[in-house]
Amino acid sequence: MKFSVVVEKDEDGYYVASVPELPGCHTQAKTLDTVMERIKEAIQDYLEVETEDLKTRRRNELVGVQFVEVHA
Repeated sequence: MKFSVVVEKDEDGYYVASVPELPGCHTQAKTLDTVMERIKEAIQDYLEVETEDLKTRRRNELVGVQFVEVHA
């Protein structure tokens, strides 16, 4: 299975990864390589518990991330 992973860097310098298609599936780590390893593990753990529910749920496809600038 293929999933979109959103990775952000928090104020403490940790990478935080989440999977929009899997509510509550997220992790964090000090390095990008480690956070990607951990999110794969988190996805596998999630799927062990939620596989049947996931089959019936409609999944959205992540198209991309856009940045916009506005004057405030």
